[in-house]
Amino acid sequence: MKGRPNIHHEKEVVLKAQELFWKKGYNATSLADLSKATGAGAGSLYNSFKGGKKELFKKSLQQRREDFNNFKIQLEKSDSPIELIKDFFLSVAVASKNTHLKGCIISNTVVEMTFVDNELEQSAIEILKDTEELYTSIILTEQKRGNIKSKLPADDLGKFLITLWCGINSLRRIYPNEKILKQQIEMQLQILS
Repeated sequence: MKGRPNIHHEKEVVLKAQELFWKKGYNATSLADLSKATGAGAGSLYNSFKGGKKELFKKSLQQRREDFNNFKIQLEKSDSPIELIKDFFLSVAVASKNTHLKGCIISNTVVEMTFVDNELEQSAIEILKDTEELYTSIILTEQKRGNIKSKLPADDLGKFLITLWCGINSLRRIYPNEKILKQQIEMQLQILS
């Protein structure tokens, strides 16, 4: 890779780097690991992503934010957004063992970066809080429509879903088993009935 990569190639590099960060975490991933995974020389990576490894990691988090934005659009267009949210959580149960062991790069980042790198920790926290706000908004609307019987405040239920998400991403490493995960997720999601 010579010079600054084009946008398509840059996204490809970010996705390859993201996969490595997701598996190993930020601190355990070296520039040599990134070079091998992306096929780009260390110098080229540093020149293409000013700030080197940290900039590449920030772009990996940004890619997850883009995925969140796509999910947000789906939810906002849906006639049954609560079912989409439930389906999203339940899809965790049927993921591959490798996916279970990776968990969630955003949740992983919050845990790994606490007391280590405030900027990266806050970037991940912001994504989770934005997700919580989205859930809260949808839950409030669906409560007003009578589609959710729970009288718990929507903001409490939004936080509950983030708690569930972070918990499930630990549980799936302990029990990378579809039956156990499905049972646990379904039990927790009853609160949205």
